[in-house]
Amino acid sequence: MELFRIGFLSVTLIDILDVLAIFFIFYKLYQVMRGTRAAQMFLGLIIILFVYIIVLILNMSGMLWLIQSVATVWVIAFVIIFQPELRRGLTQLGQSRLLRRVFRIRGSRVIEEVVRAAKELSQKKYGGLIVLQGDTGLRGIMETGIKIQSEVSTELLVSIFSPLTPMHDGAVIIGNDLVLAAKCILPLTGNPRWIKALGTRHQAALGISEESDATAVVISEETGKISLTKGGKLIRNLSPELLGENLYRMFSIQKA
Repeated sequence: MELFRIGFLSVTLIDILDVLAIFFIFYKLYQVMRGTRAAQMFLGLIIILFVYIIVLILNMSGMLWLIQSVATVWVIAFVIIFQPELRRGLTQLGQSRLLRRVFRIRGSRVIEEVVRAAKELSQKKYGGLIVLQGDTGLRGIMETGIKIQSEVSTELLVSIFSPLTPMHDGAVIIGNDLVLAAKCILPLTGNPRWIKALGTRHQAALGISEESDATAVVISEETGKISLTKGGKLIRNLSPELLGENLYRMFSIQKA
């Protein structure tokens, strides 16, 4: 549907939406790259884009052939040069309020199930080690255990760590809102500060948090106390309420 006409050009609603979408994309890219060394390179690419538009309008066949010939190389160069900025932009997109609302219910439910399982394991003094996968894949770790691929539930987690079951030793891996594997062997921490001070379960929780961006929940078999590891750091003696608060904050999930 034509909205108005400028000379021989007709402007439709789709044209306006198209321009606004392009403006929004460039504006977001500018926000991501602002203050970095890539900002000047990004400005150079914009200049080349405007040159390309002028070449199209003037129908300069020689320049048009040259620009189109190296277009594929530009795309590859753009991905390589702006890799950190693109990663940061995609991360910001994934953390947007709209997407967080879409995935909040599922992520919140998983955390609630883990917290309830930790509370029950603590009360029964069942040792437990639950690893919540981050962006780093843990396929190699999962291959050391038993694959499950089941929905996360308090009952499942408690039954896995029951001393009467063959899977109670090792760690449970949770990713994509599923219990992916159990009885997994984790790398132990290399920090000499903790080697003699902690048991194997806590050393394993620290080890996986040192080698990946995963978060590990540990329940002591001796004391029933709950601990949490992230980025090689250990948070000890957590109540179930504090465990939940820390997990919501670490995964940037709003409580449902």
